[in-house]
Amino acid sequence: MIFLSATGGNMKRLEDMNLADDFLAYSLTVHKTYGEEASRYILECILQRKIRHLVVVPQKTWYGETPKSHGVRLDVYLDEEDGEIFDMEPDNNDGNSDVAALPRRVRFYHSKIDAGNLTAGEDYSTLRNVVVIFITTYDPFGLNRMIYTIKNGCVEEPGLIYEDGARTIFFYTKGRKGNPSEELQQLARYMEHSTVENAQSAELARLHEMVTEVKTDREVGLAYMKAFEIEKRIREGGRAEGRAEEIVRTGYEFGLSDEDILGRLQMKLDISRELAQRYLEKFGKQIEAGR
Repeated sequence: MIFLSATGGNMKRLEDMNLADDFLAYSLTVHKTYGEEASRYILECILQRKIRHLVVVPQKTWYGETPKSHGVRLDVYLDEEDGEIFDMEPDNNDGNSDVAALPRRVRFYHSKIDAGNLTAGEDYSTLRNVVVIFITTYDPFGLNRMIYTIKNGCVEEPGLIYEDGARTIFFYTKGRKGNPSEELQQLARYMEHSTVENAQSAELARLHEMVTEVKTDREVGLAYMKAFEIEKRIREGGRAEGRAEEIVRTGYEFGLSDEDILGRLQMKLDISRELAQRYLEKFGKQIEAGR
């Protein structure tokens, strides 16, 4: 079975995706059969140490304290048997503004994870260690390192040990500096080009086997098609809103009545009167506020 999805307006087969692609990485690490095994291998390779049994929580969500407060949805939340907490975030978004805001985004993630894991009355010493890992195909800091490890410290005394249990790791798949291990370099190559030729070790061969199985999993394929349909609707909705704003703005400029503008919205966009009314109210208020 072949499933298709859109990437930048083009159709891409699910079977052609690489592990660096958000959807495939997410689908593998949360898979009911392979998720724990795959997540543990990737973590052990990045951290260069053994990881105990993991509990995989897909898309862990913490809502804001009020409707106006920002919440957060973590892609892959990994709980290590009352030990550390790992949040793994595949991230291919390399827009300049997003990269500049990345440290603050990480700060917000850490705060939400901490707040969600310290119950009322608990001592701060019970707060668990948290490692947030961003896997990127772009260089977040421009220094060509494969691994950037971020920890809090003292500016005046760099040698002072300040252990608050929070750590962030950026795994840049194209990085070369820092003497990354051969195992990590192989994983980076495989993530960018997930082919059998790049599965150069027994561990990667096993990972490739899992990736192949996930790509042909019917549930994964259906989820992929659903995600594509949602993205398509969002894009189309965005275009419709842009056209609606233009119609409303032009109508006001030419002194048309609300009834005439509603008629134009319905005719030009082929939408219901109810939706046309919502567009008129939304953009009418914006236009009036800008005058």
